[in-house]
Amino acid sequence: MTQQAAASSDKLDATVLKIAGVVVLGAIMSILDITVVSVALPTFQSEFDATYAEVAWTMTGYTLALATVIPLSGWAADRFGTKRLYMLAVLLFTLGSVLCATADTIGQLIAFRVLQGLGGGMLMPLGMTIMTRAAGPHRIGRLMAVLGIPMLLGPIGGPILGGWLIDTASWHWIFLINLPIGAIALVYAFFALPKDSAEPSESFDFVGMLMLSPGLALFLYGVSSLPETGTITATKVWTTMLVGALLVIGFVFYSFRPRHPLLDLRLFRNRNLTIATVSLFVFIVAFMGAGLLFPSYFLQVRGESTLNAGLLMAPQGIGAMLTMPVAGMLADKIPVGRTVPFAMALIAAGFFAFTQVGTDTSYLLLCGSLFVMGLGMGGTMMPIMTSALRTLSHHDTARGSTLVNILQQIGSSVGAATMSVILTSQLNGSTPIPGATDPRTGEPVTEAGAAIAHQAGAPMPLDPATLQRGLEFVADSFSTTFWVGFALVLLTFVPIAFLPRKRETPRPLDDTIAAADGQPATPTMIH
Repeated sequence: MTQQAAASSDKLDATVLKIAGVVVLGAIMSILDITVVSVALPTFQSEFDATYAEVAWTMTGYTLALATVIPLSGWAADRFGTKRLYMLAVLLFTLGSVLCATADTIGQLIAFRVLQGLGGGMLMPLGMTIMTRAAGPHRIGRLMAVLGIPMLLGPIGGPILGGWLIDTASWHWIFLINLPIGAIALVYAFFALPKDSAEPSESFDFVGMLMLSPGLALFLYGVSSLPETGTITATKVWTTMLVGALLVIGFVFYSFRPRHPLLDLRLFRNRNLTIATVSLFVFIVAFMGAGLLFPSYFLQVRGESTLNAGLLMAPQGIGAMLTMPVAGMLADKIPVGRTVPFAMALIAAGFFAFTQVGTDTSYLLLCGSLFVMGLGMGGTMMPIMTSALRTLSHHDTARGSTLVNILQQIGSSVGAATMSVILTSQLNGSTPIPGATDPRTGEPVTEAGAAIAHQAGAPMPLDPATLQRGLEFVADSFSTTFWVGFALVLLTFVPIAFLPRKRETPRPLDDTIAAADGQPATPTMIH
């Protein structure tokens, strides 16, 4: 069955669901891997006798590889075909995973993580392109809901899986677990994905690549260095962010000159795409940044293990699983501008509870709040993506998916760095313990730092009063940071108010670019 035939029915048939299964497998690998590795950073420090700054490069290198390859995925999908490119991405990611498990030094591990990132960076934009083309405009909401499950469950399941594998086996298995999943995904993709026609007539925008890929990588490197330095005035932060921003701005002005730019910013002429991507960007900065700190609160203030912290986050995933299928179905029938604001209200209501956290805040309250946030997340993220991609032509789908993924990657990096810097600056205001210094750095040990180390199991000779003061200061620091996140969540209501409140007439799958310069057609709005 061809993609056009599969899309002709309004029902999700077996062929479309098989295609969705391939994409979900790839998404599970790439998204779980990020959170699983973050749990293993302390283990890498001890195994490779490395500093935290060194092992953090296992995350930074992966992120920079993503930023480098994502802009290329739209052109490559049109040039070589999505099926072949998706299988190559799975192969690169799986090969990188196996090599990571064989690393003997931290340098080797970082290099192999970069290889992983080159494959992982293509999995999500290609997956979105494949599913959008397979589902057709009338079913994209329901199929996007399927893709959203690993996107929302990854940050929750990753710490649980990572903690269990490290405790019961070894750190090698957080990478080796990708081998059977990758092998299954490769075979599954070969048989399930339909053959698609490549479009070799489009020339590669080499000049655009030289500006956009290094520009994004440099900018995100500067952003990811913020938590380590604690200030934007640090040389390696502001210089790389400035150079990266200048390259990206240069690309923006340049991109309107070639017929087929690396990233087609002409797509922003489509009002739905523009409003949806702005809404998605603000949402990701607000929620994903602060959301990464929820498990940190359980670890650093409440002294929970990594496994328990992951389990305490489970209500959020359960809530998302309940609403996501319903939200996907509604996105195909009701304009997202009428449903997303209600879902965002649930997120804001649940988020508010975390602005009140202390050292003994009820777990029932926090888990209930996470559940309510999960209900809201299930009705927010994927419907917004659906609105962004639904009115694009068949030809523009790959470029639109690339654009959405770039903004998503930038948003998550900026959000995580911003929240980490705010939390770190708050913790730095803690009272130093008289006569106590860090043996590695020689710097004074604060009550907050000692309390966090104590909760992590480090031998810290603290009297109960000092420990309690330290924990209260840490809890207040988290509360202040969550207030900032809450304010950003409220800010998200502004772009969401402009999401379409009338039904769009979706573009048919076999549509082609009407304008010679590649201008996307404006969707027709009907009552």
